[in-house]
Amino acid sequence: MAQSISFRLAGLGLLLLATGCGINNLPTFDEGVKAAWSQVQNQYQRRADLIPNLVATVKGYADQERETLLAVTEARAKVGSMQVDPSLIDDPARLQQFEQAQSQLSGALSRLMVVVEKYPDLKSNQNFLALQSQLEGTENRISVARRDYINSMARYNTELRTYPGKLWHGWLYPELTVREDYYEATAASADQPPAVVF
Repeated sequence: MAQSISFRLAGLGLLLLATGCGINNLPTFDEGVKAAWSQVQNQYQRRADLIPNLVATVKGYADQERETLLAVTEARAKVGSMQVDPSLIDDPARLQQFEQAQSQLSGALSRLMVVVEKYPDLKSNQNFLALQSQLEGTENRISVARRDYINSMARYNTELRTYPGKLWHGWLYPELTVREDYYEATAASADQPPAVVF
């Protein structure tokens, strides 16, 4: 009986020692990457939800700008039609397609803001000003969410490639792989920032 208690205490001690030296870091960091990507998606969804109200507000002032309004609506529809789930971050081709659709939406929104310059009454409309402020805040949130996603991937990959994480990976978490799909700006969005002038 005393020997059984000693084995249990030794097992508990080893468990505590293993827990203290990073045995759970890999799955924790992997979940952190997934959570950070979910936040990026959340902010993209927030932006997509604001767009119909923004388009409707501008439409009342700028019926002749149908081409620009149509481009924004189509870009939003394309983004909305994409199948977005947690597995997206594990598929570089789908991730690139998703980011391209988001880039097209950003470009269409930029053109919409240029149209707004033609309508001084619209720029002073309270509904438009509120939507403009929310959209600007959302773009900032998207940027922060992307940064957090990149940082969580770096933390995860570093743990996977360094000790003791490398040991735990080989022994307990062989199914986890290095993530190479960091967020990358598309050439169009990286070369030319949106020209939004109010």
